[in-house]
Amino acid sequence: TLERKLAGQDLRLSGTIRVTTTDTLMGSILPDILAEFHDSYPGIQVEIAVSNLMFNLTKRDADVAIRPAKDPPGILVGRRVARIAFAVYGSPRYLSSHKDKDFHAHRWVAPDDSLAGTSVAQWMRSELPDVEIALRADSLLALRQAVQAGLGLGALPCYLGGSADDLVCIHKPIPEMETALWILTHEDLRHTTRLRAFMEFAANAFARRRPLLEGVET
Repeated sequence: TLERKLAGQDLRLSGTIRVTTTDTLMGSILPDILAEFHDSYPGIQVEIAVSNLMFNLTKRDADVAIRPAKDPPGILVGRRVARIAFAVYGSPRYLSSHKDKDFHAHRWVAPDDSLAGTSVAQWMRSELPDVEIALRADSLLALRQAVQAGLGLGALPCYLGGSADDLVCIHKPIPEMETALWILTHEDLRHTTRLRAFMEFAANAFARRRPLLEGVET
């Protein structure tokens, strides 16, 4: 607690920020944002911890979390920067031989049990309980790669599927899977100058990419 409170009084625009985020964001749009941030704030070094679990910001496992969530933990503060839309994608290779419009007639790739609480897994359990599953994975980024390889259809965040030139969106965004993108930190750290600069910069950068995040470009 003392460490967090002292860090919160740091007024320097230099130093290190440890950011936790998901593999999907690091595999799509976040690296460009980090490059833009470095150009604007060369004295601040960013460390990235890629994980699909919510790190414990209370214990300073990370300073900032950038991740999709419906309801982030109440002990954290920050902002909701955009909706995250999800749509169904397939590869041209797969779709050339599977033209049926009924989702139940297709092979699918799906989250494994470690992602059972995600909106994709919940939607598939509700809407497609009996479809053929060609592959399960603990990563939506891995599922995108499986879809690209032609293993089957996959439900993906639009920022992940829409940024892949070799994927075809075959269904408009599905409201039941929608989540939100949050940028969060601990209450004690919110006034740290370099963290505030990073969170403000990242929020504005994601806002410029809102059409992709919200499925408008899909």
